[in-house]
Amino acid sequence: MKLILIAALMSGAVLLGISSCATVPKPLAPAELRLLSMLVPEKDNIRLHLPFIVKISFEADGEPEIRAACFYFADDGPHCSKVTDVNYAVRGTLKVQIHTNNPGAQFLRGYVVYIRDGKIQPTNMVGTYFSVIP
Repeated sequence: MKLILIAALMSGAVLLGISSCATVPKPLAPAELRLLSMLVPEKDNIRLHLPFIVKISFEADGEPEIRAACFYFADDGPHCSKVTDVNYAVRGTLKVQIHTNNPGAQFLRGYVVYIRDGKIQPTNMVGTYFSVIP
């Protein structure tokens, strides 16, 4: 009975170790830009057809040239907008002003288009929920 319990605990420890290694992010490639999260600061106060700010956190190798931020509202998109503010800190941030024509709860997904090795590249996608007041 003790052997079965020990074997079960060891198996659990091994599986926990393997799964924790799988969640470690890959290091950035040279000149890479990777999005970390997206936030709509006034997510409960968004009005239909009026512009609102989206804040995106990222990490980057250096200071890549950011061309635009593109967004999907459900299956509608991409809608690309000019980035209004970029801060290249250890955990960088950028701000974009967008609007939506759809009331109610929304799931917003987005990515950034930037220059890497002289070519236009898209980043990974991040997303967030918010509500639109009619």
